[in-house]
Amino acid sequence: MGPIYTWQDFLDMTRRRLVVILLVIILGCIGSFYWAMSYVHLYESSEVIQVEQPKINDELARSTVEGSSARRLQLIQQQLMARASLEQIIEKYNIYSNLTALKLSEKVQLLRESVSINGVAAAREGFEDDGTISVLTITVQMEEAQLARDVAHEFAEQTRALMTAQRREQTEQTLAFFEQQEQVVLDSIASLEAELETYRLENDLTLEGGIEFRMNEVAQLNEAILGLDREIISVQLARTQIDRTGRASTVEREQRELDAQLQTLTQQRSLLDARRNGLQEAIQGSPEIQRTLTDFERRMEQLRAQLEVISTRRNEAQVGFNLERGAQGEQLTTIEEARVPDYPITMSKKKRAIMGAVASTGLAFIIAWLLELRRPVIRSARQMQRETGILPVVSIPELSPNYQSSKWRAAREKRRAAGQAGRAARMARNG
Repeated sequence: MGPIYTWQDFLDMTRRRLVVILLVIILGCIGSFYWAMSYVHLYESSEVIQVEQPKINDELARSTVEGSSARRLQLIQQQLMARASLEQIIEKYNIYSNLTALKLSEKVQLLRESVSINGVAAAREGFEDDGTISVLTITVQMEEAQLARDVAHEFAEQTRALMTAQRREQTEQTLAFFEQQEQVVLDSIASLEAELETYRLENDLTLEGGIEFRMNEVAQLNEAILGLDREIISVQLARTQIDRTGRASTVEREQRELDAQLQTLTQQRSLLDARRNGLQEAIQGSPEIQRTLTDFERRMEQLRAQLEVISTRRNEAQVGFNLERGAQGEQLTTIEEARVPDYPITMSKKKRAIMGAVASTGLAFIIAWLLELRRPVIRSARQMQRETGILPVVSIPELSPNYQSSKWRAAREKRRAAGQAGRAARMARNG
């Protein structure tokens, strides 16, 4: 501590440097007062939002909105903190209107730093973290209490609106996608059925049964042709057995009837034989037809399987859409609305002024001590004994010339007055 070792040394230093100490304290107090009065208070307001789980269990009616609530809220926070969104809020509430020197980008950055969105994770079930958020807190710090409340409420309202819009949009897009896919598969099935019908007409496959039916028909035709052949042989035999000794008209009539019957049977046989030949030709080309029909059936089964899967998912998407439209899914509910704060969160101006005054006092004594260190001289008998170990017999204070002359004149006047009083007393006794 240099020349300051005892409390008496400190008091001596204070008496010697009293002018400097008072000057620094006064200037520091004035500066502290202006610093405290120029400081702007900050008010803080918070709104607490609870993330409610779906009212209907997922096992009974599953929602089509995928992803954890933490991830969805993170996306919403990014949208809220986007430049365009912050600019709209600044313009709506006329924030930072007193800071005319700031650019719009700087105001956006200030607002972004003044807003904080914090989520509290829900209790875990087991050892896995599903990313579910139970409570969301939106905190805003502003220079005005009412403005802090309004901006916090505005961010909360936009968060709820974006959450609802995001879920509805996702369910609508999911439902629209599966409806579109279902229509595409239905169109594909209709197109394949038309193509199959055209192929059946081209290959005379309009009847069900295909090759087996044709082979059965050929067998029936063979039996019918065989029966006609028997009848033709019978007619021909009857024609040869006509009694030609009888009347000519009778013989001619019987021969004419048998010829007509034989012609009819022959024509019938020709028709059946032509049909049989056509069927046999079709049966000879049946492997290629069978492969084509099998390919049609395989493609039809694939499309029907796709249609079944898509229809199931479309029904699930419809259920999810109905849940969101009926407000039965996950929702954000305000459990603590933002209020106008009663007190600022920053330190009061009075405390700041007191702190500045205390700091100024400390600085004043530090400056005085530094001035003492600048001239480390021995100023008293105590310091002499402490520094050198020698006890001084006489301690003569430093006297200025003016001080010495005034003391000498005073002593001389005192002695002169005493001498005059003595002479007057002797004269009185002698007289």
